[in-house]
Amino acid sequence: MTDVIETYSEEETYKLGFNIGQKAEPGLIITLIGDLGVGKTVFAKGLAEGLGIEEDVCSPTFTILHEYHEGRLSLFHFDVYRIDDPDEMYEIGYEDYFFGEGVCLVEWADNISDLIPETAGRITIEKDTSKGFDYRKITLENIKVN
Repeated sequence: MTDVIETYSEEETYKLGFNIGQKAEPGLIITLIGDLGVGKTVFAKGLAEGLGIEEDVCSPTFTILHEYHEGRLSLFHFDVYRIDDPDEMYEIGYEDYFFGEGVCLVEWADNISDLIPETAGRITIEKDTSKGFDYRKITLENIKVN
């Protein structure tokens, strides 16, 4: 199942994340693919709020993982941009997160593609400045929107 959603503002991208967060179930894994500056963190903030998390969400680029436990489901926000070898994921115990009861959001997931379960949802965010500075084409695979 693939859906393509076009957003024209940060607010719309945020709202998409929020809607997915509201419907998220325990054990959901979402991979988040997109270049720097496409709105991955905006989407993550919306997802977190949809889960009931009020804590400020930021990109975990330098720490690999941020954990948020205050919502109806925990959010485990990975940024694996700096992972050179998928074995590094074993060192942080990724399996406990991926196969636990929370929601995992994995930015730059292509770096660890061999570790991502086939059942994971995939979100790709792309810019097209010819359609406006804030335009985003967001492709959802294996994710329920409505």
